[in-house]
Amino acid sequence: MKLVVVTSNPHKAHEVAAFFGKAVDVSHVALECPELRLDDVGEIARGKARYAYGEIGTPLIVDDTSFEIDALNGFPGPFAAYVLDTIGNAGILKLMEGEQDRSACFTTAIAFADADGIQVFCGTIHGTITTAPRGALGFGYDPIFECNGKTLAEIPLAEKSRISHRAKALSGFHDWFIRKYSAHPDANG
Repeated sequence: MKLVVVTSNPHKAHEVAAFFGKAVDVSHVALECPELRLDDVGEIARGKARYAYGEIGTPLIVDDTSFEIDALNGFPGPFAAYVLDTIGNAGILKLMEGEQDRSACFTTAIAFADADGIQVFCGTIHGTITTAPRGALGFGYDPIFECNGKTLAEIPLAEKSRISHRAKALSGFHDWFIRKYSAHPDANG
């Protein structure tokens, strides 16, 4: 089976390919998709999938991620990429100085588009914000997001591909995708 991952972030495409292993032939298309400014990452991913499918015309997935920090009233939320690009992890840690409640979560929405329409699958992981970055693996907020005693940047990709927010969303998608395309193998090329 084949699957196209549409993202301008090659790290995300690499995580998707690692999640599926050899079971699915994953290819990456670097396409910048417009993002709706909404609070719901599922609806943002749905809009990106609609756009990407209109441009590419082949079955594909896109994703969108929200990073919500409780002490900051859910900030940065669905604007996580923008905030990372502007103030980075150092800026988040500065905003969190003196905060006792360091709880946070990531939610990823995976949207699959094909000729039949768009399906959205979500996954969430809960953790805490560290006081300093730790680890050299991963990308984005991984060095400051701790789950079960380790930051996501301290967890090897194989383990992260089992526990992360993206892995949880991909797991729900995977089961649906395998059922759909094993019932109609010619539909996916």
